[in-house]
Amino acid sequence: MQIKTNASLKAYHTFGIEQSCSYLATIESLEEVTQLFQDPRFTHLPKLFLGKGSNVLFTEHFDGLVIVNRIMGKNVTETDDQYLLHIAGGEDWPELVSWCVSQGIGGLENLALIPGCAGSAPIQNIGAYGLELKDICDYVDVLDLTTFENRRMSARDCEFGYRDSIFKHALHEKCFITALGLKLAKQWQPINQYGPLKDIPEEQLSPATIFERVCQVRTEKLPDPAKVGNAGSFFKNPVITQDHYDRLMKQHTNIVAYPTPGGMKVAAGWLIDQCGLKGKSVHGAQVNPMQALVLTNMDNCSADDVVALASLVKQAVWDKYQIELEHEVRFLNRTGETNLAQVEALR
Repeated sequence: MQIKTNASLKAYHTFGIEQSCSYLATIESLEEVTQLFQDPRFTHLPKLFLGKGSNVLFTEHFDGLVIVNRIMGKNVTETDDQYLLHIAGGEDWPELVSWCVSQGIGGLENLALIPGCAGSAPIQNIGAYGLELKDICDYVDVLDLTTFENRRMSARDCEFGYRDSIFKHALHEKCFITALGLKLAKQWQPINQYGPLKDIPEEQLSPATIFERVCQVRTEKLPDPAKVGNAGSFFKNPVITQDHYDRLMKQHTNIVAYPTPGGMKVAAGWLIDQCGLKGKSVHGAQVNPMQALVLTNMDNCSADDVVALASLVKQAVWDKYQIELEHEVRFLNRTGETNLAQVEALR
């Protein structure tokens, strides 16, 4: 296990913004996690687990220990009806999806190219094109950070919601996700009711064709973090009441929205685009010209630039539609989790 002091975080999060932490450790086993938490040097310091850093914005120096998860391994067993996958938390999610398709295992293809590690997927309940992790999750294995005991949580225990889970609430900072179990039906059924997947001819539908189409669309619309720093979708798609939607429809007949429990889910990218913000910049931070839902590090931007741009976008959408955007990206300050409103209040 390697431990660095006053380490740069630039290479450990996909925004690629120069930021630092007091200590950084890369772990490859559960035993190393226990060692770190029992090390007197780190006992009273805030701690943060990081996979690929694909959904975080460090707003300032992190005055604690960042633990980079590199615990690897995947195992596949079968029943008559299902493939059962056990995936270690440090496995790269896009590589896992690609591997499954190459092995003839369908069921993950809609989630192709979502950046991050497998261990991060349950926290966010990742989803795309009509599929969410909760739909295929069997269990999540966690390490209790108080007792250092391992336990298995059922999908029901995880309290999955839209880009949400128990790991953001009751179990926030109380456990470490070590692995997850996925169950994928051998009798594959396509999920192709959304967006560009509807255009695939029925006779051509397969895990591979859906995978290829999702990869094509994401590559065309979303900037590659290796070339342009970003954290993927910056804002969640907001849910508004039916009454609110009906009022907006009278003025904006082309509004992009879908029925969902509690009302209508509106496409945040459409809202931002309609505010004329594609390409809008604050110093080095920019609203992506191709996909307005993505904020990018176009020119060596600072965290303050991203915060200012996010604030501008949020206010513009509120002013035009009276819809409150909520960021999907995790904001992290000196001691841990924060949010845009709290950061704005301190500026």
